Amino acid sequence: MGYAAARGGLTAIKNAENLVRSLRDEHPSPPVGHDQLTGRLRLLVDKVMGEAGLWDPQLASRALVEAEGDHVEATHLLRAHRSTLPRLAVSIAVHVDDARVLRRVVPAYREPGGNQILGRSTDYSARMLSARRNLPAVDIDRRSPGATTGDLRDGMRRMISVLRSLDLLVDRRRQDDPEPFDITATPARPPAPRSARLATMARAETGALINQWYRNILGPDGYLHEVTLGEVRHSEIEVNVLHPLSGKSTTVGYVRITEVEAIEDLDGDDEDRERFDAGFGACLGHNERKAIAMANLDIACHRDAGRTSLEQSILMTTDGLDSAGFLEHLKLPHYVTFRSMVDRKFAVREARLTRTDLAPRGVGTDAR
Repeated sequence: MGYAAARGGLTAIKNAENLVRSLRDEHPSPPVGHDQLTGRLRLLVDKVMGEAGLWDPQLASRALVEAEGDHVEATHLLRAHRSTLPRLAVSIAVHVDDARVLRRVVPAYREPGGNQILGRSTDYSARMLSARRNLPAVDIDRRSPGATTGDLRDGMRRMISVLRSLDLLVDRRRQDDPEPFDITATPARPPAPRSARLATMARAETGALINQWYRNILGPDGYLHEVTLGEVRHSEIEVNVLHPLSGKSTTVGYVRITEVEAIEDLDGDDEDRERFDAGFGACLGHNERKAIAMANLDIACHRDAGRTSLEQSILMTTDGLDSAGFLEHLKLPHYVTFRSMVDRKFAVREARLTRTDLAPRGVGTDAR
């Protein structure tokens, strides 16, 4: 592959970059504040942090401003920044049941154990542009009716626990506790452990992951395979590390996560048709679309067992920077590459004409 520098060299490149900054910073409207982005475009900020694998709302909002709203470019900036940071410690594993629940819906049961908490969501209202402006602030009680006191986690028994107690769930729990696969240090390639698939999907571009999910559940007959969600949660969890001096667990911060449990109906010839199986998905921030796709693809990969290219597609094609980076590089000057392609075409044409001239009459030519 051959490349050549842009015409005008480094000066032209710097001028192009300065034009982006000047047009952005000299716009007559007031500059966008980072608090505005984190407060009013929180889902976009969460999406960028999740795909970058770095929790820092202020840095994410700064990256979005520098990228002029391009979330893939903002993710690139965050990952590049993260690569310069030292790895000081590895956080201690926490149980998601210890999280502070901000939202919990249970699509599989009308009256599940514990509260259903709608939280901050527009899922249950019409999708229409609002003509209202400058509405007064309202102090909203985020807890569901009847949960005015006590811990909202009380009685929140997970649906997989309910299915397990009814002997309706295949038990795939492991007795060992393997170290999770670190995709930031080693690229994941099939066949990969489950932790590698989940980590890859947690950082995947949301749209690419949804595409993989949709292709998986859409059968060749054109009908959707049945999909059921057991739990959808948006929670806040602690980040704990071992203190370097005392050796004790110390809370160094909090992050928000979205987690989903997907329930799958087993109907294969070699599967236990008396029971269900479950997949799990979790990602940084509030991104329910990604977590739902993750949970369904998690169980889909297990059931597929390498028979198709599903795992390969998830590991190799869903990272936004990988796919967008390859696409974006096509805009770079390819003079040398294209010139070699043109030369090949002329060479093929010349060889064909030579063979035609040397061939006896009626052989290799149109004799009509």
